[in-house]
Amino acid sequence: MSIRTAKIDYIVHAAADLFLSKGIAAVTIKDVTQVAGVGEATMYRYFSTKQNLVLRAAGLMADEIRASYFDLTAAATGLAKLEAFYGNFLRIYLERPAYYRFIFEFDATVELQGGAAEYEQTLLPYMQDYLDAYRAGRADGTVREIEDVKLFYLTTTHAIMGLCKKMTMDRVLLEQDKEGEREIRMLIDLIVYRLKNLCV
Repeated sequence: MSIRTAKIDYIVHAAADLFLSKGIAAVTIKDVTQVAGVGEATMYRYFSTKQNLVLRAAGLMADEIRASYFDLTAAATGLAKLEAFYGNFLRIYLERPAYYRFIFEFDATVELQGGAAEYEQTLLPYMQDYLDAYRAGRADGTVREIEDVKLFYLTTTHAIMGLCKKMTMDRVLLEQDKEGEREIRMLIDLIVYRLKNLCV
């Protein structure tokens, strides 16, 4: 790794920590330079805009979430892998709610400033793992055939992420924590039931 790459990674990590703790809107480039110990000229040389830095930080967080939560190899059947996949969104809600708060604000940033293509790549990098689990489930007979599995993946992933973001923000804004976990579990149960091959 070059010194330049190491410096960029360090800055992105510093920015990600700030975005998680304070929110995207509250963090300025100057805040990041102070925490990372670099000058503003260096920051703008590496990241021409704050949005570029936010996108890089989102990519870093998504990679960390994937590495920490989305290893599906331990599950025995295809259906178990898919159930674990959806269950991980609940685990993140319970263990790392700041990530969903970040995504909630990130959505608004992307919508206002463009970057929808980057959004899909940054926050939904799990499709291949999902498709592999689906194929395993079809092969072992635990998963029913889904006509358009990619559409099913996108629809259900957007639905569960949307619910997790909403419930996380409700916890922050309304101090309501009682129903969030139950609602997320119910959505997971509904999705898994739709996937389950009831003929075995």
